[in-house]
Formats: sequence, structure tokens, C-alpha cells
Amino acid sequence: MQHGEDPRRKFLKGAAALAAAAIAPRTRAFDLAEPAKAATSKQAVPDQPVRCVQPFALDQVRLLDSEFTRAAAINRRYLQSLPIDRLAHTFRLQAGLPSHAAPLGGWEKPDCELRGHFTGGHYLSACALAYASDGDEALKARGDELVAALAKCQRPNGYLSAFPESFFDRLGSGQKVWAPFYTIHKIHAGMLDMYRLAGNQQALQVAIGMGNWVARWLNGFSDAQMASIMKTEFGGINDSMYELYAITGNESYRDAAHRFDQSSLFDPLASYRDELQGLHANTQVPKIIGAARRYELTGEPRYRRLAEFFWETVTQHRTYATGGSSNDEFWHTAPGDLKGQLGLYTAESCVAYNLLKLTRHVYTWNGDPRAFDYYERTLYNARLGTQDADGMKLYFYPLRSGATKFYNSPTDSFWCCTGTGAEEFARFNGNIYFHDDNDLYVNLFVPSELNWTQQKLTLRQETRFPREPRTQLALKLAQPKHFALHLRIPSWIGPDAKVRVNGQILDAFASPGSYLSLQREWHDGDRIELDLPLRLHTMTLPGDDSQVAMLYGPLVLGARLGTQGVTHAMQYGGYGTGPEPEPPAQPPVRIAAASAQSTDWMRVVAADELRFEASTRNGAVAVAPLKDIYGERYAVYWQNESEASSSG
Repeated sequence: MQHGEDPRRKFLKGAAALAAAAIAPRTRAFDLAEPAKAATSKQAVPDQPVRCVQPFALDQVRLLDSEFTRAAAINRRYLQSLPIDRLAHTFRLQAGLPSHAAPLGGWEKPDCELRGHFTGGHYLSACALAYASDGDEALKARGDELVAALAKCQRPNGYLSAFPESFFDRLGSGQKVWAPFYTIHKIHAGMLDMYRLAGNQQALQVAIGMGNWVARWLNGFSDAQMASIMKTEFGGINDSMYELYAITGNESYRDAAHRFDQSSLFDPLASYRDELQGLHANTQVPKIIGAARRYELTGEPRYRRLAEFFWETVTQHRTYATGGSSNDEFWHTAPGDLKGQLGLYTAESCVAYNLLKLTRHVYTWNGDPRAFDYYERTLYNARLGTQDADGMKLYFYPLRSGATKFYNSPTDSFWCCTGTGAEEFARFNGNIYFHDDNDLYVNLFVPSELNWTQQKLTLRQETRFPREPRTQLALKLAQPKHFALHLRIPSWIGPDAKVRVNGQILDAFASPGSYLSLQREWHDGDRIELDLPLRLHTMTLPGDDSQVAMLYGPLVLGARLGTQGVTHAMQYGGYGTGPEPEPPAQPPVRIAAASAQSTDWMRVVAADELRFEASTRNGAVAVAPLKDIYGERYAVYWQNESEASSSG
């Protein structure tokens, strides 16, 4: 989210095939269908046949006990702690309705121009996701209560917000205003999520009213005027309008979404050009997600082309080892060059959240398991470590040596990343498994149980990964069934990996970054054991080989630099998005490695406890997964003096 008041904030095709007695080759191809004829009003619009794999519904996958379930429970407790009257307060004030609730602070203050983005948007989405993912009836009831409260605040013309319509007058006339369409998008998406995931019919009617208002407002502007309007961050309003079109079949919503095609962004990407330098990072990603949704609904190849290229150039050339992207919220440099970009305000958490959403879209089109190499790395390193024990979330993920994590306060922050974090931690079961018509894909090693009702199949995955280098899968089948089970073999996998089916080791495997495809007739009670040996490996900072990050499997490791001088104000705040005053930078942790790929300076102390030790110029340093470091200083990138001297 581009901050309007704080000046500091400014692949793809196909998987490798494996042929062996029990392992069948996997090939994938599809013909792009012509766009469907326009659906009639009130008739849902089916996606075009552009997906080669499909995600499962959230309620078909249940998480088993793990760090994911514990993190999700913490998030739910925080959501339950927020009173509905306080969430609805500014909406009621705007509608002229009485409210005696204590106002919330931060970006939800009654005088903040972004008010309503969390309380009427992210909160509803998080409640809907928690209900769909975990059956949380209490949060569904809270979501239903908030929908009813906000419905009473909606104007007869469909307008619903915690700020007046005059904000849009300012937007349309070129006056400065802090992202009104951004906030409308969050509210709109929250209503749609409450309908799609929690079955709230009133939420759909509110969303339709909002969609009608958006469509009418846009009709008054030429394309040239829209180009000017789109210079102000508008979130993913194109995405939510496409979703409303998909639900209702009303073409006016599709046409309104199309008005947000930003030529200055889309045209270069459609021509495979990265012209992202100088742009605010998270302003762009939701627009691309909207383009991806248009492709799925219309089959227009231009939108797939630009979305895939954007995904590839950002995830491959503009991200840190953690999978996060941006510095001070912007892409300041050319692709492949992050030299000098390690700071207190690197890697805005919203960017990682939205890149994971885009990864899901792109993966369903091409089924390439390498997309989940990025997804997994980002999930563990840019998402899991962004919440504390009370459900507070990070805005940025600092990568400057000696930094600490800085979290929001319970009721006086409500940053954009507070909201996306509340959603992220409510949907961890969403992308573990995928399917096509007959086959099943296992992409993440997370304890969980899948109920594929259409195939009368249950799969239970039990693992302590990454604390143990293996996972076990057990099948329950109503009757024997022939299909392929595709197991992702990560790019990070170490030597001596193997797979067992009912205790028997198979004599073939798959290469890293591909699928191990087990095609056979499966029976009730069949078991698969997949070894996942983790190894140490390095990733250099793009554009600076002297800055090296160390990973263990998908886990980015951080130097534990202690708690000396660390205060509460360095770790928690209200309106501001970073510690004030800012702590001074610390010298980088220096090593002397033979090469950027060398790992001999890092030692695994206890694999099952994920404890490590680094040999540095200043002696041994304790090391842990970055996601597990709280309340102390850390460093992610190590200064390799050998590389620095050779390049100098």
C-alpha cells in the first residue's frame, strides 16, 4: 500500500516426466479456447478451459497439528478480540447513524483517508477464510454481524464506505486523495468473500450495489481521464469487479473492470519488457491479479502473457532470498540488481501476500512445479515469520544487518499488511493440493487431510517437515482407482532422496524441480513415504555476489545477534510503520567463503531442532530459521570478504 502521509514509504510450461515401472511420464498441453459468448445477467460465468490444474475448495482440506495450525489459531484469537461496534464505527458516522463505540486508531482513525480498508474489507475476508478453512462458526457469526451493520450504512445508490463520496470527486478532478478505490476494493472483496466462502446472501447484494455504483461512476470519464485517475493507487478493484461478473454474469461489471487496464503497465509486460523500475511495488501486483482473472474468464491470451511475464520477472529478478520484494515499498533498481537495497524497510509484506496469490493463478495455467519452489520459499520465509504470539503483524521484513522485526499494535495501526496478514494466516490450507480431472498433485509438505469427495478419496499427509526430512501419505478409497499421484520434488532437495510405496523402495526418482509421478491402481490403505533430504545451499543478492544468504531446504537462515539494546519501541508501534527513532545500522556479519556457492562456513548443529552455527570473522554465531527469530536482532545476508575483494 502506498502511504499517502509518511514520506519514508514511498516456467513455465510443463513438468519433467519420469518413466519407470510404477512411474508414468507426465505431459501437459491444452488448446486455448475461444472466448465464451456473453453470459446473460444473473447467470454465473464459468472460467474458460485455460487451467490445467485446479485448486481444492478450502473446506476440502483440513490442517493437522503443526506450526500452521498454531499460527492460524493465534490469528483467529486476534480477529475475535476486535469488537464489531468499533469496526463499524466510522461507517456509521459516514452514514449519519448513531455510534458510541470507541474509534480505532492508525489507518482506521475517523480522520484517516484510508479508513474502512481493514474494518470493512480485510476483516470480512479473514472471517470468511477462517470459516471456510477451519469451520470457525464464531468468526462467521462476527462476519455476518458486520455485513448486516454495513448494509445499513449503504446508500440507496449503492455507495458504501467509511469516507464520503467527495473523495471520488477529488480523485476525478485530479486533486490529491489517498487511494479511495483501493479501500473500495477491500470492502468489495470482503463482501464477495463473505458470499463465496461463508454463504452470506446479504453480502452479495451489498457487493452488487457497490458494483453498480462503480460502473456508473466510471461512465463519466474518457480513457484519457481514466489514465490520470489510475495514477492513484486503486488496489485490485478490477479483480473484484471481474469476480462480481463471474458470479452474476452481468457484463457491465466486466466492462467496468476493463476500464482499469493501465496501458503504461500492461503494454510493456505484454511485450515482455520489465519497465517496473521506479514503481511502487504493491500498487502493481493487484492489477496483475485482476488481469489474470480476466484471462481465466475470457481466455484472452494477452492477459496471460503479461501476467506470466510479470510473475517471472518479479519472482526471478526482483526478490530477495526470502521471496519478498521491494525496498521502501518501491522497485528502485533494474531487474537482477538489488545491490544496496538491504534496509529497515525492505520486503513490504503485502507484496509477498499478493505474489503468492498471483503464483496460484499462474501455476493453475501451466502446472509447473517450479512455481511452488517460489511459493514454498515465500510462505516459510516472507509470511510465517510475520506474526508474533499475540497476532500482531509486520509491515516490512527488514533485511538490514542488526534489524529487529517491528509489529503493529492491537488497535492503533491497521496497516495494509495488518489486513493481508489477517487473511494469509486464515488460509494456510489453500494451496497444498491440486487436481485435474483424474490426477492429484501434492505441492506442499504440510500436515493435512484432503477429502476429494468427487473421487471418493481421502489423503492424509503426516509429517514434521522441515524438522524431519520426509512426509507420509495414506490413502482411503471407497474402491480401487487408477490415477497418477504427482509429488513435487523441490529444487532444494539433497542427495539420496527416495520414495516407498507400501514399504517398497521404487528404483526410479525424479530430478529436482519436477514431479515424481506415481501412476497405478491405488487401493484403500496404500501408503507412500517420500524422503526429503534437506541440504545447505546459498543464494546471492541479485547484482552483488558478495552478499550471501544461506538456506536449509526452503528455509532462509538468520544470524542470531542478541537482544542487547533492543527495546519495546523498536519492536511495536502504532500509526508509524517502523521504529522511531530508527536504530543505527550494524556492520554486516563477515565470512570468508571460497565462493558464493560454498557452504562450509555453516554447520548443522541439530537438524531436528533446526539449530545451526556459522563460522565468521568474529567467531561462531548461532543461526536459526528466520521465521523463528523473535525479539532479537538478526542478519540474513552475510558479507563474503572473498567475493568482495575479488570483485573490488
